[in-house]
Amino acid sequence: MKQPDFEAIIIGAGMSGLYQLHRLRQLGMKVLVLEAGTGVGGTWYWNRYPGARFDSESYSYGYSWSKELLQDWDWSEHFAPQPETERYLNHVADRFDLRRDIRFESRVASAHWNEQDRLWVLTLTDGTVFTCRFLVTAIGPLSAPVVPKIEGIPSFKGEAYYTALWPKHPVSFAGKRVAVIGTGATGVQTIQEVAKTAGSLTVFQRTPNWCAPLLNRPIPKEEMAQIRAGYPALFDRCQQTFAGFLHTADPRHTFEVSQEEREAFWEKLYNEPGFGIWVGNFMDVLTNRAANAELSAFVARKIRERVRDPAVAEKLIPTNHGFGTRRVPLETRYYEVYNQPNVRLVDIKDTPIERITETGIVTAAETFEFDMIVFATGFDALTGAFDRIDFRGVDGVRLREHWQGGPKTFLGVQVQGFPNMMMLMGPHTALGNLPRSIEYNVDWVSRLIAFLRERGISRAEATAEGVRAWTEHVRMMGEGLLANEVDSWFTGINRNIEGKTTRIIARYSGSAPDYRKRCEEVVAAGYAELALG
Repeated sequence: MKQPDFEAIIIGAGMSGLYQLHRLRQLGMKVLVLEAGTGVGGTWYWNRYPGARFDSESYSYGYSWSKELLQDWDWSEHFAPQPETERYLNHVADRFDLRRDIRFESRVASAHWNEQDRLWVLTLTDGTVFTCRFLVTAIGPLSAPVVPKIEGIPSFKGEAYYTALWPKHPVSFAGKRVAVIGTGATGVQTIQEVAKTAGSLTVFQRTPNWCAPLLNRPIPKEEMAQIRAGYPALFDRCQQTFAGFLHTADPRHTFEVSQEEREAFWEKLYNEPGFGIWVGNFMDVLTNRAANAELSAFVARKIRERVRDPAVAEKLIPTNHGFGTRRVPLETRYYEVYNQPNVRLVDIKDTPIERITETGIVTAAETFEFDMIVFATGFDALTGAFDRIDFRGVDGVRLREHWQGGPKTFLGVQVQGFPNMMMLMGPHTALGNLPRSIEYNVDWVSRLIAFLRERGISRAEATAEGVRAWTEHVRMMGEGLLANEVDSWFTGINRNIEGKTTRIIARYSGSAPDYRKRCEEVVAAGYAELALG
């Protein structure tokens, strides 16, 4: 067999790629990371739009694998802003000397398996070619931004920005006529910031989302010292909770308690920071239709209390999904933005956008002129980043075609017919608080690669039976979840993309502990469920 340029190549230098590089280096491997950007950080490199920040608690989001790193980093806020997170990941890259194995401005165009030599051949967009024995994708579940299908976008002569591709230079909204298209999590964060200084802000909303208060605040030095001392217990709790957050479901059912107790509990959660009201609620609010309707009615009342114009409030209350069945944006005075005289909400279900012109936006009812348009139009989630690279496995089979109708994986890590390719945070893995899942995913992949190297095994592939069983298990775990009855990135829907209009099960809906338990069974059996050779 021909010897490859590198034992392993990792695509992406975000949180997954950085840790994977560190772990494979510990194995003594020759590794290369290919990163499309000019710096490390992944999500926190590209998404530098105004207002971008954590909605997991900062100290539960950072890496847990280095005691030294935990001791020498102070978080300034309970929910850190993007610039701080980017500084943190640069600190990690510097502290562990990771940059020397990262090739920046290197976008992968294709990755083709060579069966004869048992290696992957990667071609960059500039024509450079690298080969490797093991290919690890660290391309992220939310990293492929979507350009909406609106006529005339290139014709706009004002400033135009995509939140997921925000420029590094400062952008001023002061005194300008600004449009924001989109009210998902990114749109909510952006709108809050734009509204502070824009001369006028027009928000174009297709689907309102249920939002809950973030309730962020600074972390004084003394409190940071307490957090640092409590890291072992904190990360232990994250290991035990359903989705890796500090919050986890209340063991009670919604209708086990009186209406007064329910209201008091929800009031408490609504006035606490973070995702508690989403993932720390009664255990049946995401599966019981009546329970979810009660919770949704509670949050709807909150929106009506916070928005002065009743007609605007009703436009901001979702009617096509219940609270928590789509990703819940956390906000800071988002609803109060619509009380400002310089802010207007346009419902594009009632008056669709027809086209974008040189000077603004034309809807079915009105013509608008803008100095700036911000597209907060989301991502081609979970599979989109894979679709943008020409992955070809055994016999030249394309991954995109192999996954027609939905992804098929083993543990969300391997795909039949694509030997030696390991996915970090791919479809069918446990998501939740991503860094907690990332660390386990990376460690599992690292143990598998170490196992193969120690035994001189040059080829590892998921089996048809393993993929069938895991994909069916993922489907079964999603049964009964109200979220899987709703169009969202959770279910693979993006109406701006051809072929992404049918619901699929694209994520693992079980608990993180259950996911890890199943993965450990594979390890304990000596990876007998993989085809090794």
